[in-house]
Amino acid sequence: MSDSESTAENAAVLPEPAREIAAGYAVSGAALDLGALLWDGTCLPDAQIRIPLAMLNRHGLVAGATGTGKTKTLQLIAEQLSANGVPVFLADIKGDVSGIATPGTPGDRVTERAGQVGQEWRAEGFPCEFYALGGIGPGIPLRATVTSFGPVLLSKVLELNQTQEQSLGLIFHYADSKGLELVDLKDLRAVVAFLVSDTGRAELKGIGGLSTATAGVILRSITAFEQQGAGDFFGEPEFDTAELLRLAPDGRGLVSVLELAAVQDEPRLFSTFLMWLLADLFHDLPEVGDLDRPKLVFFFDEAHLLFDGASKAFLESITRTVRLIRSKGVGIFFVTQTPRDVPAEVLAQLGNRVQHALRAFTPDDAKALRSTVKTFPNSPYDLEELLTRLGIGEAVITVLSENGAPTPVAATRLRAPRSLMGPWPAAELDAAVKGSSLYGSYAQAVDRESAYEKLSAGQESERRAAEAEAAAVATGKEAAKAAKAEEAAKAAEAADRAAVEEAVRGERGRGGRGGKAAEEDASLVEQVVGSGMFRSLARSVGTQLGREISRSLFGTARRRR
Repeated sequence: MSDSESTAENAAVLPEPAREIAAGYAVSGAALDLGALLWDGTCLPDAQIRIPLAMLNRHGLVAGATGTGKTKTLQLIAEQLSANGVPVFLADIKGDVSGIATPGTPGDRVTERAGQVGQEWRAEGFPCEFYALGGIGPGIPLRATVTSFGPVLLSKVLELNQTQEQSLGLIFHYADSKGLELVDLKDLRAVVAFLVSDTGRAELKGIGGLSTATAGVILRSITAFEQQGAGDFFGEPEFDTAELLRLAPDGRGLVSVLELAAVQDEPRLFSTFLMWLLADLFHDLPEVGDLDRPKLVFFFDEAHLLFDGASKAFLESITRTVRLIRSKGVGIFFVTQTPRDVPAEVLAQLGNRVQHALRAFTPDDAKALRSTVKTFPNSPYDLEELLTRLGIGEAVITVLSENGAPTPVAATRLRAPRSLMGPWPAAELDAAVKGSSLYGSYAQAVDRESAYEKLSAGQESERRAAEAEAAAVATGKEAAKAAKAEEAAKAAEAADRAAVEEAVRGERGRGGRGGKAAEEDASLVEQVVGSGMFRSLARSVGTQLGREISRSLFGTARRRR
């Protein structure tokens, strides 16, 4: 007898409203068992609440106040997905999900819960791979390059406004067009600095340019981001998101757990990084249409942090990804405190709902409660009262049936997870990480040539070229100066020779000498003028005369006789 037939037979003894609700959860194919129906304060183990496996790619929401059991619900769903051969990705914010890798511990509370909901409980661990952002915390380092992260997501974590986000988009466009790989944050800083330098300012002039003020904001945001330890998240080797789609050797789906306890104080960063993983999967996966089971189910914990202060472009990207990734075989479950944390455009895409208890201690809480009730289909329950009375591990559920229609709203006592409901011992977790086949591929960061090195090399080449040009100019000036000095010396020597000859001729005229005496005088002049001592003396006198004559030509005092 199939589960659906057994449920139908047992439902015959249920109260009429409970029977109608239970009939809505009868499933003929593979399904996940969530728990047993609660009606009029009684748990009815014969009325099992299930979700068809094929409907997991219609996305979902797990919501509820702190301490109501959301994490255990994630664990319960992840276990059954893995057992059905579906890979799972989930974030471990508090460090207490790692226990999914090891069998749970039997106890009175587990036995009691199993008896209440009609569960045949047995301890079981599930195949896991553990990751850590940038290697901070226990796990295989998970990195992304700045280029692949993109300007929209990076603007979110840098908390840039719309104008600054657009400017960052221009910077990425320039880097892409010039082949400047933005591997890590120093690459991005180098490109920003270059584009506001004297050399690079003209590069973006034709498409709007980059103001110095905006560049300053971006650079300061990058610096603050690095001071938070975020620099380790960007680099190579970049994580291949196809690793999330693997199966274990026994055919069970691999549960990929991102350990975030070490960076839980940076929720904006890790929530945006989770969105990058999802966007990368969306980019790489082919269209597959409706499958009998998803290729991956992705749990997006602390989802409200993703949407807080998000730009219009960021929200549009999320909405589009959620809407279209279903046809690629990926299901997404957002985990948060109230449905109000999720934008209406995204909430409308979530077909499966698990709503844990809500508190109404303040007027704002009461308003959130009323808003939550309005998001459910009509129900025989008084949901506003019920949602405040649910205990730990209880929830109000509505999912999509096998034909895609919403199931009746069902108050449900959830099953107990089979794996350890708590953290895995640190030593065992560390051993599992280092023993992974992926550890050698991602453990060691690689710093290859990228934008920073290319721009630095270009600037060094420009500096050397400038120095060579300056040296050539200086050498030319020295040569010209030397040539001019030599020409001046020759002119002075010629002038001195002429002056001496003139003086000798004057003396000969006064003395009346001629003939042979004149020839001797001429010979004497040549000897005197040709001597080294006379040339040195004449050069000195001629230079002084030349300077005095030059200054007089420019209006200074004339030389006295």
